[in-house]
Amino acid sequence: MAVTMAEITKLRHLTSAGLMDCKKALAETNGDIDAAVEILRKKGQAVAAKREDREASEGCSLSASDGTFAAIVALKCETDFVAKNAGFVETTRKILNVAMECRPNNIEELKALTIDGQTIQDLVVEESGKTGEKMEIGAYEWVKAESTTAYDHLGNKLSTIVGFNQADVDYQLGRDVAMQVASMNPVAVSIESVPASVVDTEYKVAVDKTKEEQVKKAVEAALKKAGINPNLVDSEAHIESNIAKGWLTVEEADKARAIAKETAEQKAANLPAQMIENIAKGRVNKFYKESVLMEQEFIKDATVTIGQYLDKSSKGLVVVDFKRVNLNQD
Repeated sequence: MAVTMAEITKLRHLTSAGLMDCKKALAETNGDIDAAVEILRKKGQAVAAKREDREASEGCSLSASDGTFAAIVALKCETDFVAKNAGFVETTRKILNVAMECRPNNIEELKALTIDGQTIQDLVVEESGKTGEKMEIGAYEWVKAESTTAYDHLGNKLSTIVGFNQADVDYQLGRDVAMQVASMNPVAVSIESVPASVVDTEYKVAVDKTKEEQVKKAVEAALKKAGINPNLVDSEAHIESNIAKGWLTVEEADKARAIAKETAEQKAANLPAQMIENIAKGRVNKFYKESVLMEQEFIKDATVTIGQYLDKSSKGLVVVDFKRVNLNQD
């Protein structure tokens, strides 16, 4: 039977599929709308399966807050062209709205929720069929607190949500902190909440770096005392290059190697433990100031930390949780 434009238009309205896909589906089902919808959904599943091994490296990230609950949903795709499409952004918004209403605990629970009788997982598969690109829920994060705030950076690639320990936090203050999280990418809310494994790693790195610096200083001093420019012999590659250029003789190179080896071994064996520990602790404290939200300098006023900014606004006000989703590379 002939397929009418009215039927094609109706099917497109129901599925948002392409004109020719709708026409073919209706022709295959002799005008049966329900059967045509099923064909197009199966086509979406086939496309999704075919694209499974592709990388969904683009997408749209959106956030929202309703007072005591805030959430982020990121829907991923393959190209920025699709990510910026109004329909793709609207689909992300629909999924976020359901998340805000139902408050699932994790991404699997989110996928099982329904929109117009269809699971979100099936909806994403169907959207994949429409665009021909791999799509997936790339992230779902949430925060519950006395008050929350949400922030989406321009371009819908970066979103943050923040929870506070007090109700009715000023909108601008909340936005300021959410923007701080977006800009400075802290690893934890407070020093106490930094994972012990992270602290241990930072301390070990600080100790190793401090020892290396102390040994290097001793070697440079010994080379200068021997009349050798440390910059000419700071690596084997430089040594060979500078010999080739005539800036260093083979004898000078051998002498420099011997001095560097002997001095490094002696210094490494006699490093003052307390000094190394003190410098390392100072480096860990610097890490806290750079990477812990409440210790970071406020991006709008470097004279105060985020903790001081919050306490000045309302005595005892602190951040209790935050989440950050970035579809771009930090």
